[in-house]
Amino acid sequence: MPPGPDTPTANRRKQGITRRDLLKGTLGLGALAWFPGCDTVDAASSALVRRENAQPGTRDWMLTHTHVDPSTQYRCPWIEGYCSHTSAQAREQVEFFVSTNPVSSFRMDIYRMGYYGGTGGRLVKSLGPFPGEMQPDPPVGEKRVRDCQWKPCAVLRIPDDWMSGVYLAKLTTEHEGLQSYIVFIVRDHRRADFIFQCSDTTWQAYNRWPSQFSLYDNGEHVWWWGGDVQVSFNRPYGKYCQILDAPLSTGSGEWFLWEFPFAFWLESQGYDVTYISNLDTHRDGSSLMRAKGFLSVGHDEYWSIEMFNHVQSAIARGLNVGFFSGNAVCGRILFAPDARGRMHRGFERIGVFGPPGGTHEFQAMSSLRHERPYANELIGAHSTGPVTGGADWVCAKPDHWVFAGTGMKQGDGIPGLVGWEWHGDPANLPGLEVIATAPTQSAPGTPNGGQFTATIYPGPHGNFVFNAATCWWADSLSAPPGYVRPSVYTSPRGPDVRAQQITRNVLARMRRAGVGYGAPLPPVGAQA
Repeated sequence: MPPGPDTPTANRRKQGITRRDLLKGTLGLGALAWFPGCDTVDAASSALVRRENAQPGTRDWMLTHTHVDPSTQYRCPWIEGYCSHTSAQAREQVEFFVSTNPVSSFRMDIYRMGYYGGTGGRLVKSLGPFPGEMQPDPPVGEKRVRDCQWKPCAVLRIPDDWMSGVYLAKLTTEHEGLQSYIVFIVRDHRRADFIFQCSDTTWQAYNRWPSQFSLYDNGEHVWWWGGDVQVSFNRPYGKYCQILDAPLSTGSGEWFLWEFPFAFWLESQGYDVTYISNLDTHRDGSSLMRAKGFLSVGHDEYWSIEMFNHVQSAIARGLNVGFFSGNAVCGRILFAPDARGRMHRGFERIGVFGPPGGTHEFQAMSSLRHERPYANELIGAHSTGPVTGGADWVCAKPDHWVFAGTGMKQGDGIPGLVGWEWHGDPANLPGLEVIATAPTQSAPGTPNGGQFTATIYPGPHGNFVFNAATCWWADSLSAPPGYVRPSVYTSPRGPDVRAQQITRNVLARMRRAGVGYGAPLPPVGAQA
């Protein structure tokens, strides 16, 4: 969502162990690193994640020399790039497209993001140096799309032993040492306890590269919420455009702000997790059933109707879902091919997953279709009222299993954890419970008329859907290297043992409840 009227203006290495070895069980568990809190996680199911995170890590993934062209506010023309896939699996080829202006040779170091003893990343590949060239800015196309047609500097076949995760290619010029990122996801098809869905359609929706060309820019308004604007994955990610002035983010979408603290914590605890893109949810709904729990994390605003239907169908078949996110499933999007006919490389906003008048209408939002399905029919609650704001995350049902071991009592709150955007307006779903709720505010002591509601409701096969109702949940789990805490409306306070325990409770129940992988599936026609 765009900021509300009270928001400040936004001016922000190769291991020899293969996945096959692990899956065959040829490696014992004795050498596994044990991380804090691991007693709550099944060691056998998390062998891959534990083994990966026992590899040597480094903080060299962090950008140390960045610059943004002030005339554009968002781009780093000295070194910038993108890749041919939002996600790729082992043996698939990924092309990298890089431009340097002025022309400079450069190198590319690729890191997998995780825990790695608290360093946050591991170097998996170094490429280059490459000669570099200045690639052309794309013309402004129909619906203001900026679709780059750059020459590739490198083609990489994803190695068999690269574990699923979020990968950053750190670009560094040899002339001045300026840096930026390319971000992509490595996915797999293995059974896992949890699927972590990266919110990359939302990353792209807010990408203003090269200057004011996000889904929110129609040439007249900088926070447009109507249609007829298209964005493309065939372009670099500019510096993140909301809340923070954080050059570390250049080229990484919204990964660092909303999602990295959650992934860092999950892997520190040894949870069995695999990663996908929003586009993977769109293209392959059946793959969701290889997990016990599906996790929507951070700011997961933009979904296609196919995404909605695939997740809803998976719930009906017994999948557990956790919306550790806010403003999720709000904008309905339609994917489109790029100029070369490659599918799913662009998209536009065509509707709202909510009722007419359910939100304070942003610029031209009322011009879009507001029709069922509504997001709260999937999540349990959804974006409503002022949408933006903040609050303490206040316990409403202390006897619920979600709060076991937290010591929280009725009315106890986790300060500032509800933030940026949140969910309210709980749906009339059988068995739905509001487990946390409080009025929202535009500033401390200034109510804005909203009411956040964290909810949980049962699925038809012993499974459930949990909704934390805030973009900022990950802030309560960890503070990885390079993380900058957001602060607007209210300020979250960082890692909180109560929120960590709530998350453990939810994940533990997911591993036990519902239709786990390997179990016979109930009929496809079963209804949630």
